[in-house]
Amino acid sequence: MSLVPLPHTPVPPKIRSNARRMRQVMTDAELRLWNELCAHRLMDLGFRRQLSIAGYIIDFACLSEKLIVEVDGSHHGNNRDQTYDQRRTRRLEADGWTVLRFWNDDVLRDIDNVCMHLLTVAGKARS
Repeated sequence: MSLVPLPHTPVPPKIRSNARRMRQVMTDAELRLWNELCAHRLMDLGFRRQLSIAGYIIDFACLSEKLIVEVDGSHHGNNRDQTYDQRRTRRLEADGWTVLRFWNDDVLRDIDNVCMHLLTVAGKARS
């Protein structure tokens, strides 16, 4: 297992401090998913949390698979936030990332299927 470094791009201090704060105050759904992802627990996939990529703070990223996982609350259901999320996803996909989005309720109520979907997308699901 080797770490895959991100190309270094300077991160503005405000984004860096926001990411640090977000790591300390995770939602229940983010914490539940992080407990499955941290320390390579999910089929040895290495995830990082609250990471700055392309000027955005993303919830979770598996650098080796170029996989981003976002956990969304109900505030992502309004038109303005959906438009922002779509623009953000297009930007990240243009850089070669696969972006998966899950609702908080999906993570809290069905963590096993969320994890299975991550494994399937990463090509690690067992047949």
